[in-house]
Amino acid sequence: MTNNRNESIDMGLRNFIKTLGCMTGGTALLATTPWLTSCTPEKLEEAARERRARIGVIGTGSRGQYHIHNLLKIQIAEIVALCDIYQPNLDAAAKLVPGARLYKDHRKLLEDKDIDGVIIATPLGTHAALTIDSLEAGKHTFCEKAMALTMDQCKAVYDKYRDSDRVLFYCMQRMYDEKYVKAFQMIRTGLIGDIVGMRCHWFRNADWRREVPSPELERLINWRLYRENSAGLMTELGSHQLEVCTLVADKMPTRVAGFGDIVYWKDGREVYDTVSLTYQFGDGRNIVYESLISNKFNGMEEQILGKAGTVDLSKGVYYLEEDDLVFGVRQLLTQVRDGVFAAVPTAGPSWRPELRDKYVPHAILKQASGAATGQNMIGEQNDGSDIILEAFCQSCITGERARNVVEECYSATILCLMGNQAMDEKRVVSLPEEYIIPYMKF
Repeated sequence: MTNNRNESIDMGLRNFIKTLGCMTGGTALLATTPWLTSCTPEKLEEAARERRARIGVIGTGSRGQYHIHNLLKIQIAEIVALCDIYQPNLDAAAKLVPGARLYKDHRKLLEDKDIDGVIIATPLGTHAALTIDSLEAGKHTFCEKAMALTMDQCKAVYDKYRDSDRVLFYCMQRMYDEKYVKAFQMIRTGLIGDIVGMRCHWFRNADWRREVPSPELERLINWRLYRENSAGLMTELGSHQLEVCTLVADKMPTRVAGFGDIVYWKDGREVYDTVSLTYQFGDGRNIVYESLISNKFNGMEEQILGKAGTVDLSKGVYYLEEDDLVFGVRQLLTQVRDGVFAAVPTAGPSWRPELRDKYVPHAILKQASGAATGQNMIGEQNDGSDIILEAFCQSCITGERARNVVEECYSATILCLMGNQAMDEKRVVSLPEEYIIPYMKF
């Protein structure tokens, strides 16, 4: 590998780490983002001097091709194999990577000795089996979220990973999205005071359907609509947002209640198109979660509510309660001056206007960062997916695991599946003891 190549490699990951100020041994890195300790610029340069990570991709549909496009930009990565049971997807991916070996059976790909790491971008119902097969074959593994379709499958994957010496990543892109990571650090330093609650929602207006060329392919192509392979809105959307909440809280909710139904898209699907849940921590604080796919007005928001302010992670901004107070005092003095009040009211803070639009937004990052609308079905630009994929490729070379990524994905997936159970059974569901892992805090 030439020196010129070494000097120009992987600026995405390098700049991401340097911008955050998370250098090797940095206290901020260790305290709030321990998963980044495996991908410092020094380790990246060391990996790049050694060789490229040889990657095989299982699942070459829209999300798989999204990863392929990102992999082609990562200079420490080389795509050597592609696998899909659906020929049109495999053909489309082969055009992107003309030199890759093609497989219809994932087991044949896993037998390929020339592959270091495997990326799994297949329907949720296949995640557990493919991940276990990949780890057993000695491959470093990167899988889409969520971890699995059932809690038993989640535990089986976690146990296999714990007993393995291989690297395992899940596409927890918010853990590698610059505005989220910076916000985690700011919240931990007390920016918004004590956290008193969390509110997340994700609204779209689309039926989630894809065109099917032949009726027998309906459940293969539209797998998100059927329970044999999908857990619906919770795992497809909610897993990302619940992940953020547990990262910020540094603990797990203990129970959940809620309602779900097929309100609008009555087209034969089996998963809910509308969900509304409340997760409760042991100390009484709540995560309020809502999602539907028949109205997009509210888009996507992830709000961390503190006594001193609010952080909206998806938009990359925060609001301080004291800013609103300043506005209220100024308004009050103006009204006194104009004779609206004969004297200053004595009601105190209870008089203060509680209108959301009076809060002043402050950017989390100094440089511009896009606010995610949540409407993209495949992946947002610069949402952290490319950075975490690059970190995985580095780990394929070094063999170093990223701390907490698997554990956070496990925790978020368990919460999603608990939510579905609560909605299905119309009762409060508590976290089953048999699925508690040592990583979890309460």
